[in-house]
Amino acid sequence: MQLLGVLETALYAPDLDAAEEFYREVLGFELIRKRPGRHVFFRCGDGVFLLFNPEQTQIESTVGGALVPAHGSRGAGHVAFRVHEDELSAWRRRFESAGVEIESEVAWPQGGRSIYVRDPAGNSVELATPEIWGLSD
Repeated sequence: MQLLGVLETALYAPDLDAAEEFYREVLGFELIRKRPGRHVFFRCGDGVFLLFNPEQTQIESTVGGALVPAHGSRGAGHVAFRVHEDELSAWRRRFESAGVEIESEVAWPQGGRSIYVRDPAGNSVELATPEIWGLSD
């Protein structure tokens, strides 16, 4: 028995409209579900990327009679999205044309590269090649 990978990952953003625009327009994510003021969900490869308004998710809720535990965080979170090495230049240009400042670029000693930007909520968004974790591209 083993875990197969990460099915979903989440960040928190009080202004979901601004965050949705960033992830749809700048990163090109496909919107799959939205509840205004509470959450926005996107397809990301073979997983799902979730954005929640922490004001709404720190309250227990129910779905079909089942309890959904309260969750959430405040302050900047972090997510790293997997990209191909040969696409990093295109991502730099995309960020530049969208007016998104690149906060940092790292060439990791073990191999691989990362580009860091901030989303409208201040979350650290990393685009990284899989080599940073010893994975193949």
